[in-house]
Amino acid sequence: MLFRILLTRRWVILTLVFFAIIPAMFLLGRWQYHRYEQTNRQNTATSAAMQAPPVAMDVISHPGGTVPAAETYRSVTATGHYDPSYEFVIRQRTDASGDTVGYYVVTPLVTDAGDVVLVNRGWIASNADATSYPTVPPAPSGELTVTGRLRPDETFRREQRGLPDRMFMRINSSEQAARLKQPVVAGYLELVSTNPTPPGADEAEHVPGPNVTSTGDAAVVGKGVHLPYAIQWWLFAALIPAGWIVMLRRDLREAREKQAADEAAAAAGPAPDAPAEEPGPTPGSDKATVPAAESDPAQR
Repeated sequence: MLFRILLTRRWVILTLVFFAIIPAMFLLGRWQYHRYEQTNRQNTATSAAMQAPPVAMDVISHPGGTVPAAETYRSVTATGHYDPSYEFVIRQRTDASGDTVGYYVVTPLVTDAGDVVLVNRGWIASNADATSYPTVPPAPSGELTVTGRLRPDETFRREQRGLPDRMFMRINSSEQAARLKQPVVAGYLELVSTNPTPPGADEAEHVPGPNVTSTGDAAVVGKGVHLPYAIQWWLFAALIPAGWIVMLRRDLREAREKQAADEAAAAAGPAPDAPAEEPGPTPGSDKATVPAAESDPAQR
C-alpha cells in the first residue's frame, strides 16, 4: 500500500517539489551565515579603527589613491583653510534621526601641503524649492584643524545629469578633482570637531558615527540579524521531511480505513431478496369469483 501511494502522480510531484526545496533553503542559510561572519569582521575592524589614535589624513590617504578598508572610520585630522567658493551639497541625505531629507554640506579644505581634503561638515535642511541651492552655514575662515572620521569615496549612487549647480548625488574625490582642477585626497573627512571651535550657528548637524552594537545602523548592518535568519532557513529545511512524513502517514491511514470498510462490506455478502407478494385482482376486470353456495336459486 505504501508503494502504491508513493507511485501516484500526486505523491511523485509532491516528493520532487519538497526535496528540491531543501537544498535551496540550506544554501540560503549558508549565505546568511556568511553574511553574519562578514558583518562580525566588519564590526571588529570598524571598532578597532574608531579606537585607534588620530593621525593626519595624508598619512593614510593621498590624491589618486583609495582608502584602505581597515582604516575606514579611523579618526584623522587635517590642517588648512576652507575654500567656500568650491563648496557643494549632496542631495537626498537624512538627518540624524533618519526622518527628514536634506543635504550634506561638503567644503574643500586646502591643506598646508597644497592638497584638497573634502570635509563633510554635516546635514542641513532643504529649501522649499529643491532646485535652488540651500542656505548653508558659513564655513569658518582662517587657519584651522579639523578632526573627523575617514570615509571612502562614495560609489553606490550614479550622478544625475541636469542637476542644479554645485549639487551632487555622492561624495567622490576623483569627480571633484576633475571639477576643481586640483589634487584631492582620496575619500573624505566626516567632521567631528574643529579647532578653533566655530560658533554654533556656523555648524551643520554633524553626521552620527556608526554604532557597532546596533543591528539597525546604516553603516554596520546585521550584527544580530543574519545568524537568526540562517537558523530560520535551516529549520525550514529540517521541517520539510517531517511535514512529508506527516502527510504520508495521513494518506496511509485514510487508505487503510477505506480498505477496511471495503473488506467489511464484501464479507457481509449481498442483501437477501424480499418475499414475493400474491397478485391481487386485476383492476378493471369484469369477472369476479362467485362462491358455490351463492349460486342461482333456480338451479337448486
